[in-house]
Amino acid sequence: MAVPKKKTSNTKRDQRKAHWKRKAALEAQKALSLGKSILTGRSNSFVYPQEEEESENEE
Repeated sequence: MAVPKKKTSNTKRDQRKAHWKRKAALEAQKALSLGKSILTGRSNSFVYPQEEEESENEE
């Protein structure tokens, strides 16, 4: 027979939510930091394609 599960305590629920939000906040902070470093040109850990400048003298 099916047995109902025990109720999760409010403390446990709040702990899980706080942990999830903290992980999200840390990832957002990392993304912002990476974006700033890319804009300033100091990024060493992020590889992205750069547009090649085409000169008109090649034709």
